[in-house]
Order: sequence, then C-alpha cells, then structure tokens
Amino acid sequence: MRHRVKTHSFGRRPDARKALIRGLVDSLVEHGRIKTTVTKAKELRRHVEKAITYGKKGTVHARRVLATRYPNKSTVATIVDDLSKRFETRPGGYTRIIKIGARPGDKAEMAFIEFVDYVLPPVEDETTVKADAETEAKQKLVVKRKQDKRKRTRKLQQASRKKNFK
Repeated sequence: MRHRVKTHSFGRRPDARKALIRGLVDSLVEHGRIKTTVTKAKELRRHVEKAITYGKKGTVHARRVLATRYPNKSTVATIVDDLSKRFETRPGGYTRIIKIGARPGDKAEMAFIEFVDYVLPPVEDETTVKADAETEAKQKLVVKRKQDKRKRTRKLQQASRKKNFK
C-alpha cells in the first residue's frame, strides 16, 4: 500500500499531468482566482507557492528557471514583477482554498483557489443592470424566433413524411 503519496497523478500520464499543472498555474496567475476540484487545488497550491517564493529572488536566473517550468512569458513576468512584490513581506501561504460543494454532474468536490489578497470584482450598478436587461430581452427574442422556425420546419417535415408514406 502506498500511504505516503506526495503528488497526485490525476489518472494522467506525466506529460499530460505537467501540461495540466502549467495550465492551472497560468490561469491562477492571470485571473487571481479559479474554480477547480479540491485535489487539483491542493496540488496547484504547491506549485504556485514555490514559484512565488522563487520569484521573490528577482534575479535573471530565477526568471529563467520559472520560464522553463512555465513557458508562458506573461505568467513568469507576473510572478516576478507583481506577485513577488505583493507578497514581499509574507513568508508563505500565498493562496487559500475555499470549498464550495459537489459538482452536479459527477459529485466531485469543488473549490475556489485564490491569492490571499484577492478582492472580488465590484457589484454592477443600476445602469449596467438595465443595459444587461435590454440585451437579455433581445437575446430571448432571438432564441424565441429560432424555436419558432424549428417548430415550423418540423411541422413541414412531418407533413411531407405523411404524404410520402401514404
């Protein structure tokens, strides 16, 4: 039995697992908060926190090492230039995991992983809500027209089938 598993394989081969981690790191660094499964969030936390700690050095060598691990240039630049400055005085624990319950489809335990200084975007004001309501009404009208067209087409097809099979 393997009780002391240090990393998760996620049922993937090593290359796919590496790509998954890279993608999750890129998304978290870009957006500041992402929604994923709890196990992926726990594994992602290890990688992001090590990257930020390494990025705190700010040297060319640190940038190059991070670039080999995360080939996205904007991710490396954000880690070294922004995140390392934001967490300069913090000795660790740059992320938090907030569990949000089970996913409806497969009941996988879901969570938000975010940086500890993440701030939710501001709530929309009334003018934006009114504009969104107008846009939503237009979209509903378009959907209604498509549904009506489908109904007419189905009726025509049914009539044609009845005529051909008699």
